[in-house]
Amino acid sequence: MYSAAIDDATNGSAATSASASSGVPSASETSSAASDASVAESSRQAAPQQSAEAEVPREYESALAKAKSYSDTMHMSKQGIYDQLTSEYGEQFSAEAAQYAIDNVVADWNANALEKAKSYEEMMNMSPAAIHDQLTSEYGEKFTEEEADYAIANM
Repeated sequence: MYSAAIDDATNGSAATSASASSGVPSASETSSAASDASVAESSRQAAPQQSAEAEVPREYESALAKAKSYSDTMHMSKQGIYDQLTSEYGEQFSAEAAQYAIDNVVADWNANALEKAKSYEEMMNMSPAAIHDQLTSEYGEKFTEEEADYAIANM
């Protein structure tokens, strides 16, 4: 046992054999087992997330990519994007795919309304009241009242 203690002090290898013969795990074995259990648990928790991501239908992913493009480049409203995604004259995505896209797109709707407002002001020389009407019109941009108010206040 004396030689096992010396080996343990120098490289830790004898502690494993000593504990195996005594049936009591060493501190390093206990921490290693706890670490292995922790890794296994985190892997089990990550697996449902990975499989949930893998289960997103391709149509939904495509709709989300289109929604991002419409938001980033054309500064469209949430309702405007949804309507474009589902339109028979537009993208023709299913209502479910379009809703998934709207629910998951990362967009600042106030900023989009502001960009549209600036565009109407600069290119069409519209008054703030006319811009507000255009931003909220069901035949126009379809922003919410709050988003249009933000845009007008920050032009």
